[in-house]
Amino acid sequence: MRVVCYARVSSERQAEKDLSIPAQLKALRRYALDRNWELVGEYIDEAESARTANRPKFKEMIAGARRKSKSFEVILVWKLSRFARNREDSVIYKSLLKKHGVQVISINEPVDSSAAGKLLEGMIEVIDEFYSTSLAEDTVRGMKENAERGFYNGGRAPYGYIVAKSNEGGVEKSRLHPEESEIPVVKRVFQMAAWGEGGKDIARALNRDGLRTRAGLFWGSTVINYMLRNAVYTGSLVWAVGNGEVICTRNAHPALVSGDDFQKVQQLVTDRRPVLRHPRTVASQYVLSSLIRCAKCGAAMIGATAKSGRYHYYKCGNHFKRGKEACPAPSVSKNKIEGFVVDRLKEVVLTDKNLADLVRMVNEETRLLAGGRQERLEEIEKRLESSNQKLLRLYVALETGKLELDDLAPRIKELRAEQTGLLRAREEALTELGDAEPKGLSGEQVLAYARDLKAVLSKGTVMEQKSFLRSFIKTIEFEPGQVAIDYVIPMPLEREEDRTSQREVLSFDRLGSPSWIRTNNLAVNSRPLYR
Repeated sequence: MRVVCYARVSSERQAEKDLSIPAQLKALRRYALDRNWELVGEYIDEAESARTANRPKFKEMIAGARRKSKSFEVILVWKLSRFARNREDSVIYKSLLKKHGVQVISINEPVDSSAAGKLLEGMIEVIDEFYSTSLAEDTVRGMKENAERGFYNGGRAPYGYIVAKSNEGGVEKSRLHPEESEIPVVKRVFQMAAWGEGGKDIARALNRDGLRTRAGLFWGSTVINYMLRNAVYTGSLVWAVGNGEVICTRNAHPALVSGDDFQKVQQLVTDRRPVLRHPRTVASQYVLSSLIRCAKCGAAMIGATAKSGRYHYYKCGNHFKRGKEACPAPSVSKNKIEGFVVDRLKEVVLTDKNLADLVRMVNEETRLLAGGRQERLEEIEKRLESSNQKLLRLYVALETGKLELDDLAPRIKELRAEQTGLLRAREEALTELGDAEPKGLSGEQVLAYARDLKAVLSKGTVMEQKSFLRSFIKTIEFEPGQVAIDYVIPMPLEREEDRTSQREVLSFDRLGSPSWIRTNNLAVNSRPLYR
């Protein structure tokens, strides 16, 4: 238990030795030591009256108790009169601290657990809730007034600005001021957007020139597009109050972009925004989407096109959004990599040997299931016979007069209830055993199943193909010349070191005929493996 001590003495009673601060602290330390409690701090207010709120150490202690990462759970005091000015104040403070998991203990007084004390604590909880709500409303009201006057309410300053403090009527306030080193980048971003460049192209250009964000990271299209939409660069301060209310104060700080240029960029950004369509009309035609990742940087690989949509590739998402400076991994032909993975899955899963093993496994499971149900039925029969024998012995004892009915009635009732439950369980077991007669799979059934699976892989819809792949593959990592596949379950792989493993690493040049794949009813184009 971590504890702190609080000691206070007023000037008019300073001379009383038994109430002096050293005497109080000595007693408090002894109290904690006797209970093996850890003393982590001491708060002392000298010559202060408990009737005044001007007790700096007391305030500091209460503030520490209300923190989430507080360092103590108990406050020790000599008497509650040292802690608060009267009994009511003592209950108030103890109740407030209790809500934050802190207990106040007076080493010379019993804990106040009277009905009146508990009632007052309940009332204090309601008052505290009202106070907290009122305080929140006052805080929002103050922040709203700040925003209306152009003051910055806190948080990280947008790129291109810093937060500068100033004294306004004796109160410290914050405003945004331009950051000289970042101004050229902001102007360049808006200038390129005004020329018709998109967020992705702007980010690539900045990265190519060695420019980085304030955090030292590569620029991305998401960050650029956020900047292009932020009216702060026109000198306007925008603050969301809540409930849909937004405050916009013009000329709150120096502008980095003119209003006309900003509006021009807004129109261009809006015009480039894609038209929203029903999800079914824009479903991904990339079978490996969400499965395949870049082995170099770990980013998801996304579908991309070239030559006006004639050719399809998987491209590292990091490379796509931020350029080769962020990740130099090349794109890979959609048809080649999809054909590679599907051919490998056929080779690993849909083989005659694997399917034969599957038949044996399923048939064995069926026999084991039936055997388990038979064993359960036999166990129920044994327990039922035992219950019948116990009841019979009790009835014999009753008839011979060895025991009275009042003595036997509770046990007879218990055994009859057990017997009823066992009879019901036997009926259920017999029904399950009759419905689950072992029926093994035939070789023809398995071959038909295999043909169906191969048909799904070769001619099924994209969604069917994706579902099949996700049933067996967890992730795919690609890098030039190599593909690593993580399977959902251990697979019967060819190499001795890979057998029963859930991961295998393959040379990408080994497999991959793309002739099976659906490509929107277009003939497969012969293109390079990488791009």
